[in-house]
Amino acid sequence: MPGGGDARRPMNHVAYICAGSNIGDRRAHIQKGFDALLAAGHTRPRAQSPFYMTEPVDFTDQEWFLNAVISVDTALSPMDLLRELKSIEKASGRDYDTVRFGPRILDLDIIFYDDLTTTSSDLTIPHPRMHERRFVLTPLCDIDAGLVHPIRNRRVGALLADLAEDGQRIVPI
Repeated sequence: MPGGGDARRPMNHVAYICAGSNIGDRRAHIQKGFDALLAAGHTRPRAQSPFYMTEPVDFTDQEWFLNAVISVDTALSPMDLLRELKSIEKASGRDYDTVRFGPRILDLDIIFYDDLTTTSSDLTIPHPRMHERRFVLTPLCDIDAGLVHPIRNRRVGALLADLAEDGQRIVPI
């Protein structure tokens, strides 16, 4: 099974994953990514946010992104989940030899995993820039604005309310 998951293990972890795409059929890329994650048998869907068109951040000379967040119950460890997401990105045609924060077919990031906090060379949870990103916080709040950031000890709804709007336009679709 991809990512080393075992469908017989209990799905007793909750993960929040943000997806983005700004190449081609953005909605189809994101939905196929979510579907691939769920089809592998080691995750179950909890909730999915609406889709949003979002202004690029950091590298701004590119097309707007389409973003959404999904929450899942999973039997995978954080590292196994990361490996699964990277495998799905690669299968979608993602090219990792491009500009950092540049155009991409599919980007899948773990935002939260239970209330875990961890930092390694491969994975940081919670996502290290999520509290600065309207394209993460808005769809995350659609699912659960009461989620508490385990390091900042603030609800994601409050993080979104405090976020400056400079260069982070977001449009529901």
